[in-house]
Amino acid sequence: MTVCLLLQIKLPATLENLAAFIEPVKSCAEKQGFSQKKILQIELATEEILVNIVNYAYQDHPGYVQIRCSVDDDKRFGIEFEDTGIPFDVLSLDTPDVTAGISERQFGGLGVFFVRKLMDDVRYYRKGDKNILKISMSGSAET
Repeated sequence: MTVCLLLQIKLPATLENLAAFIEPVKSCAEKQGFSQKKILQIELATEEILVNIVNYAYQDHPGYVQIRCSVDDDKRFGIEFEDTGIPFDVLSLDTPDVTAGISERQFGGLGVFFVRKLMDDVRYYRKGDKNILKISMSGSAET
């Protein structure tokens, strides 16, 4: 399977850089012909992942986030997030009990749950000193 790299960005992991990451990702998705609904889902998932990296990956020192957007032969749009922060497999979190009342819910985990619902596929692995999270969505302008 052939994968075509559409975008690569590496910036400091700060909240001030959110738009500098999100806007090019959104633009890539638009160029692939995704519906506005799917573009919004991609944008929301991207923001959630970036905010988690900014808030939790680099607790004792500043760091960077690198994003790569790609598309494969099946028109599956992928976004890869790479950081050298604290090792953390976001997929190891338990699924939150969304039926529990607000006061009974445990803190955390809803963002990852949200990303898993929005995207078709979410994968994590650790390579050397890097956290790598890959999300993808298939679809076309009609969906």
